[in-house]
Amino acid sequence: MKLISMVVAVVAVQAWCFATMAFGAEPLRFAYQNRVGDALSLVAMHKGFFAAEGVQVKGVLFNNGPACAEALYSGAVDIATMGDTTALVALSRDPALRILASHGAGEHRHRIVVARNSPLRTLADLKGKRIGIKKGTSTHGGLMALLAANGMQAADFKLLDLSPDTLPEALAAGSIDALVASEPTPSVAESRGGRELATLGGVGNSYPLLILVKTTVLQKRDVQLRGFFRALRRAERFVRENPAETAGIVAKEDRLSAELARKAMARHSYRLQLDAATINSLNSTAAFLKVQKKLQQLPDLHAVTVPRYLR
Repeated sequence: MKLISMVVAVVAVQAWCFATMAFGAEPLRFAYQNRVGDALSLVAMHKGFFAAEGVQVKGVLFNNGPACAEALYSGAVDIATMGDTTALVALSRDPALRILASHGAGEHRHRIVVARNSPLRTLADLKGKRIGIKKGTSTHGGLMALLAANGMQAADFKLLDLSPDTLPEALAAGSIDALVASEPTPSVAESRGGRELATLGGVGNSYPLLILVKTTVLQKRDVQLRGFFRALRRAERFVRENPAETAGIVAKEDRLSAELARKAMARHSYRLQLDAATINSLNSTAAFLKVQKKLQQLPDLHAVTVPRYLR
């Protein structure tokens, strides 16, 4: 019994030391987004899970992934969230970056929406029509894969390069015949008179959302990073067990109604992972980006992924 008590005491002291080391260090500067896809980050910050795990985190909130990537490049933050396309471009730009995890995904989170009273019902009906989409993104790549799977090509359509924020208004005004975008844009469009025509699912891509870090942070801040991911695990459980409260947190940050947030979130899977499906999805998007000349060469994803914090 004495031996067991001593072991328990040693473990407790070690845990206290690690927590003290993490909390006494400089804050981990975290760039994240006020977007539906960043539910784990939003919940972890809102509920104080980082502090509960003994990690000081200074959150820097942005409204898009490229802004998070720029903050990471410049050294303004230590760790950041971003979508698959932004992450792949970032990796090609800075060889010191590493992927630690996917924190969200969803093969049906990219959707094609038309006006509710539109006669367009199938993908084939869109031939020759004006389609609003942000080119060079994973949404664009997903659409190309969907068209190829159905024996069609981009030349069959009039693709207009538009910012996602402008798409619902353009559809409602009749300036475009359809939009293709990731959530919450399709749900917003539906709330303004739109109707789903199809999703970009079924083409072997889960469109993962990622967490990136610089190698210098990996080398120097291991204890903090372990606490950081413990906090995200807590957020993962919270999202799963408290969907209504989570939707409220996301809605407030993304300036959506709770109903719209809930609907958009239903298109996502919020899990910390870095599995084969995630790597395959990234390879698929990277191949598209190379064709689009957004990447000069394909990345070696196994060389730039660090899954140790998911074990």
